[in-house]
Amino acid sequence: MHDGLMTHDEPGTSTIPPSPRGDATDGPRPLARTRVGTHRGVVGERADVWRGIRYARPPVGELRWRRAVPLGESDAPEDVADASTFGAVCPQQLNPAVRLGPDVVMDEDCLFLNVWTPPGASEHADDAVGLPVMVWLHGGAYVLGSGAQPFYEGSNLAATGDVVVVTLNYRLGVLGFADLSSIDERFESNAGLSDVLAALRWVHDHIAAFGGDPDKVTVFGESAGAGLVTALLTMPAATGLFGRAIAQSSPVTSMYGADRAARVAAQLLEAAGIDAGELDTGEIVARLDELDGMTCSAITTTLFEKIPGETPGTIAFAPVIDGDLLPEHPLDVYRAGRAHPVPLIIGTNRDEANLFKYMKSPLMPITTADIERMFAGMAKEYPDVVLPERAQVLSAYSGLRPKVTGLGVARDVAFRMPTLWLAEAHARSAPVYVYRYDWTTRMFRLLGLGAAHATEVPYVWGNLGAGPRDITFLLGGRKQGEAVSERMVRRWTAFAHGQEPDAGTLGDPWPTYDTGHRPVLRIDAEDRVVQNLDGDIWEAWGDEVLGFR
Repeated sequence: MHDGLMTHDEPGTSTIPPSPRGDATDGPRPLARTRVGTHRGVVGERADVWRGIRYARPPVGELRWRRAVPLGESDAPEDVADASTFGAVCPQQLNPAVRLGPDVVMDEDCLFLNVWTPPGASEHADDAVGLPVMVWLHGGAYVLGSGAQPFYEGSNLAATGDVVVVTLNYRLGVLGFADLSSIDERFESNAGLSDVLAALRWVHDHIAAFGGDPDKVTVFGESAGAGLVTALLTMPAATGLFGRAIAQSSPVTSMYGADRAARVAAQLLEAAGIDAGELDTGEIVARLDELDGMTCSAITTTLFEKIPGETPGTIAFAPVIDGDLLPEHPLDVYRAGRAHPVPLIIGTNRDEANLFKYMKSPLMPITTADIERMFAGMAKEYPDVVLPERAQVLSAYSGLRPKVTGLGVARDVAFRMPTLWLAEAHARSAPVYVYRYDWTTRMFRLLGLGAAHATEVPYVWGNLGAGPRDITFLLGGRKQGEAVSERMVRRWTAFAHGQEPDAGTLGDPWPTYDTGHRPVLRIDAEDRVVQNLDGDIWEAWGDEVLGFR
């Protein structure tokens, strides 16, 4: 769902230790000259950074609930734009588990991105060969987060991996993933998804000014961000915008059709106090226009908590299969062999669902009653499909306590099985590397988290928390954790460079998933390739894709 779960910090605080020198704003500062403006960044301890670069027109006024409009040359500021501070983030309810960074500002005018490069990379922007680019899509269940979160500070990744790193904001919740087209045709579906496309187009058109190579773009993300990644691979509009992809804990199947979107839209009106039965369409639209951004975020939270309780296994907001921007359900496209044939790293964490139990989150069906309701709902969704017997599924979890069984079922229906179904299908079209993240610390085991959802994020970024409130290594494990992080950074950035993600001498070769033995890289204190690592789960769930549409 999101990151930043390793500490007890208050919202808006950072646990990444500041560099001894910090940003150098009193000396020469790097310039990046694009066709839509010249941006002056800052020199950091390990990397140059540009923050708060606008990548699309403000999605306000007539552009609210409409797809992102790319910048044109007429939008370029006359003066050099200062890029030393992060831009505003999409309005959202503060959550102590999602640290948005210090001095965060929320505003609907939130379509900004950030760029980190190895020192001096922009000075070589005219060189024939640029650096690989890694574009990060943040998680947060499509309702939380931003590209400015402290764990996404890109200096370590850029400097260690010799890559250009880009993070971005996209619209969230009601503003980004509510499809109101069933109310009036002026509203467009998949606004938040269109933001990501606009940012990728901006990268394609302008990243060379920062020393990046627009023909070597890897898009990567976690949780909802990974859901966006796996959707992008199936979208005609994304053709040519990236050449590699990494999906960490993707909720592949959490994307719904127009009927479900219309039901959510009706509930949105109810939550907003708009009586659709008493008002005509023009009046409804006017009332929606009157909602301010923070009211929209409050409605987002209401539906975020309500809908999974009504229909276990579903979420309130996600990309919509609209027959247009997202023409078909992604897994249908993968299974038909029509996804973009780009190399892919994809995987899940061993204990995904433990996070949701720990946070008492409504998102995942963990109790026996909710799991029973989820299976009943799936049977209703697929009246013509023979679903696996409940006993057959539960056989994979025999001997476990009921609560542990619930965690396993929730993990596998939401993350692991969709990931494996996708991997097997896409491996027929492109190289696919599958991992399972098992590493955890003694403290996390004591808390009952283990290798929970999002716990891999700081290791991928090389940003292991070192603030006074970080509890990750309270009972030891830092040295091993740093080694795990080093290997993950090397694998991910080697992949971005067009290499195999073995990154040299990192132990067992990591074979692609099409070898016939379903090899999975098990990431732990020592990485090991295991053949058919989740074979018992495969056997229990079968090959029929399950979910809600």
